[in-house]
Amino acid sequence: MDLRKTHTPVLSHGDPEQKRAEIRDYFHATFDIDEKLYDTLRYDDTFYLRADRLRHPLIFYFGHTATFYINKLTIAKIMDTRINPRFESMFAVGVDEMSWDDLNEAHYDWPTRRLVKEYRDQTRAVVDGLINTLPLALPITWESPFWGIMMAIEHQRIHLETSSVLIRQLPIDQVQQLPLWDICRESGEPPANRLLPVSGGSVTLGKSREHPLYGWDNEYGLHSAGVQDFKAAQYLTSNREFLEFVEAGGYREQKWWTEEGWRWREFKQADYPLFWIRSGNGWKLRTMASEIDMPWNWPVEVNYLEAKAFCNWKSAQTGTPIRLPGEDEWHRLRGLCTIPDQPQWDTAPGNINLEWWASSCPIDKFKTGDFFDVLGNVWQWTETPIYPFHGFEIHPWYDDFSTPTFDTRHNLIKGGSWISTGNEATHDARYAFRRHFYQHAGFRYVESAAPIAIHDDQYESDALAAQYCDAHYGAGHFGVANFPATCAQICLELMQGRNKGDALDLGCALGRSAFELARGGFARVTGLDFSTRFFRLAARMQEEGFLRYALPAEGEIVSFHEIGLQELGLDVNRDRVQFFQGDACNLPEKFTGYDLVLAANLIDRLYSPRRFLSTIHERINPGGVLVLTSPYTWLEEYTKKEEWLGGYRAAGEPVWSLDGLKEALAPHFTMVGEPRDVPFVIRETKRKFQHTVAQLTVWALEGE
Repeated sequence: MDLRKTHTPVLSHGDPEQKRAEIRDYFHATFDIDEKLYDTLRYDDTFYLRADRLRHPLIFYFGHTATFYINKLTIAKIMDTRINPRFESMFAVGVDEMSWDDLNEAHYDWPTRRLVKEYRDQTRAVVDGLINTLPLALPITWESPFWGIMMAIEHQRIHLETSSVLIRQLPIDQVQQLPLWDICRESGEPPANRLLPVSGGSVTLGKSREHPLYGWDNEYGLHSAGVQDFKAAQYLTSNREFLEFVEAGGYREQKWWTEEGWRWREFKQADYPLFWIRSGNGWKLRTMASEIDMPWNWPVEVNYLEAKAFCNWKSAQTGTPIRLPGEDEWHRLRGLCTIPDQPQWDTAPGNINLEWWASSCPIDKFKTGDFFDVLGNVWQWTETPIYPFHGFEIHPWYDDFSTPTFDTRHNLIKGGSWISTGNEATHDARYAFRRHFYQHAGFRYVESAAPIAIHDDQYESDALAAQYCDAHYGAGHFGVANFPATCAQICLELMQGRNKGDALDLGCALGRSAFELARGGFARVTGLDFSTRFFRLAARMQEEGFLRYALPAEGEIVSFHEIGLQELGLDVNRDRVQFFQGDACNLPEKFTGYDLVLAANLIDRLYSPRRFLSTIHERINPGGVLVLTSPYTWLEEYTKKEEWLGGYRAAGEPVWSLDGLKEALAPHFTMVGEPRDVPFVIRETKRKFQHTVAQLTVWALEGE
């Protein structure tokens, strides 16, 4: 297979065995091109340099794409044996500079490049074996094991892009220009940009579950809108055109910048785009592995904040309403240019899919209709913060792909760049980044006075997340006390006379127990949950002190609520609380040294509760306490039957979960007191509630 000319497979039809071979070829091509990307790093030590101080060194990303296969296929229950649990924890979380990242290097003892390469080879062999042996039926749907395989392949292709951006920021003497990554050699002066009319009309976005290509969760659903007439620049904004803004002092005049943009400009002390290099009286450009004389007719590469400032300046110069396009406008322009989707390409209709160069190229090279670079060359920033389409659903195997970005702080980029392959190069792709973020991204400006619709629903509307907002922070129901608060209170009573240093709220959901433990005197409380949609809300509560959510009342009618830490008396000590994402069955090494571990309603939702119970003692200080609660609702949906602690018969006799707990914990723990029942109520609608009774048990680490 030509590594620089691959297409994401059609998953809806075909011969199953031919499709298996096609996916296997696509998998190996993806791994090959990924390996060759890292070949551009000149030395082993280069893997450990921080290209961006808010991002991990590249050794993390080298390991991350491989561990993703194992972690996701484990979650999907496609495989049940890990290759290297330490790596699969270390390389799992921390891809982006999000608020929950822990970039303290003291917490990371990075393995050697050789060991990570050996792990990658092992992963490749395991996944190849799965592709060869898993049952395959067409169409491949969300529930199919091969959807999990495709998820990991497309994820690896995303990181071709993100890692290449980091490589581009390394010192030039740490990288090498290789033939596979040859850059465009054409440069010169650009044509004058001009605005051309684009007729308005209707736009319908979103795809159904029957769509033939793999897709990420945010691509599904339905969105329809009317687009007014507008004008669009014929070309992407070139380096030469952007130079006018730089030479006019645009980076030094606050009036052109948004408030967010100016804070970034001041923080970075930026005076020109990141990849520009001052060279005497002139300029050079940093490509991925080379420094070249500035190609003025290539598209400028900037973040959204810089693109927005340029548009504001351009608007003042021309006296016309210049801005970036919205997502709907971008699709209107693309639709009028009648460009086929990727599987129908014979040759890429732009500098995309790695089919041409490993760099940008002149802005007047690829024409479609009256416009150039509608697809490819560089991504194009839009004014639209990403949002879910109507009917959006989270894929259960990857619940943090989109939901953390639905915060109005991540703007969509469209069209792809020279290194965009696979799903990234398809019609329905929706990728969004923080506005100060760098990709291989530039922009096309438009002239329009029409307002941009910002889909800013600040009320959490995901049904399950809203239920947990209410269960953790809302008013009680039917006289049943708040469950997380009750669990925390019981823990605090147990800790009287004991050391209250660090506590771990494992399976913390939205964090109420963690805040209660901090108020009760613990010096530091760590909340950890596997679900991103839960822990991002817990982190938001910790950072902002309040949450808003919409509860179903009846049918489509919802009620809106706001909850805050201050009203609950939990605001004072919230700085003692910190939240992370993590897998209780495969905890990173840094989560240790606790005087209390609370695991509330967790064990019957773990894929390996026996592994959890056999290792949790390693995380607890001598004399420390483990508190477990569970209603013991064992389901094979979450836990394979052989992992159940109880709820089944052996030799004709019932096995109860409490007995299973005693057996699993006996080597290290002694049960303290008798089990007790703790009820809880979860509201589903105004007239429907779940009433459940959990059993709470307390276990002291032996040697106390």
